[in-house]
Amino acid sequence: MIELGNYNELEVLRDTSVGLFLGSNTGTEILLPNKYVPKTIDIGDMIKVFCYLDHEERPIATTLTPSVIRNRFGFLQVAEVNKIGAFMDWGLEKHLLVPFSEQREKMKEGQWYVVRCYMDDVSFRLVGSNKIDKFLSNEELTVRERQEVDLLFTRLTDLGWEVIINDQHKGLVYSNEIYKHVAVGDRTKGYIKHIRPDNKLDVSLQPIGEKILEPAAEAIYKRLMAHGGFLALHDKSDPVLIKKELQMSKKTFKKGVGTLYRERKILIKEDGIHAI
Repeated sequence: MIELGNYNELEVLRDTSVGLFLGSNTGTEILLPNKYVPKTIDIGDMIKVFCYLDHEERPIATTLTPSVIRNRFGFLQVAEVNKIGAFMDWGLEKHLLVPFSEQREKMKEGQWYVVRCYMDDVSFRLVGSNKIDKFLSNEELTVRERQEVDLLFTRLTDLGWEVIINDQHKGLVYSNEIYKHVAVGDRTKGYIKHIRPDNKLDVSLQPIGEKILEPAAEAIYKRLMAHGGFLALHDKSDPVLIKKELQMSKKTFKKGVGTLYRERKILIKEDGIHAI
């Protein structure tokens, strides 16, 4: 079976004037047009392609890489808005439609939005939705505390940044725990800090517990060596200065310096820290 909206590993069945016909082990075939055919490929070879519907609603394969796949979230730019809805540039020749009914607010041409790609149950077409909350659920969690997860930043609130976790759940990273610039659409790794009784998820951008010492110490040491083995920072330095220089809190900085000192990688003097 060939899954539209996703990558498929298919066999090259035959060569025609319009392109290669590819097939799955279920007997389904799909066309890979000539413009996407690799220079070196033979009948019987396996090839990884993305499959979707072209402008005439025909199943088609491509070697282009889309910015989002089926049942996943992406950060896409509006290429055009017309009477049907907004058409998003997702890296393919045919744009991804986000109908007006699937827009949290009226989308504007040139603007970027977090969008979910999915198969419409009625038309069986790949479409997008900006109403992301309906695709997220924390009722049955698939994560545990301290677990490393994939994050997508979606919205800044009074408490902090709302994030999508593993394309499944919603979480929150508190503003006072973010020590670098982030924006809507940014992707990064994170860690489940706390699971609340109501299944709300608190998320950290740094490993939880003792693990935080290793990346903090490494970040400080790399910065130290990049500055010729000296940083004019110490335990009495202004937290704002530390955050500006190292993108971490003073508490994390002091733990990292402590690790480096115990490992005898630095000397701590009145003017700052020196590499040994």
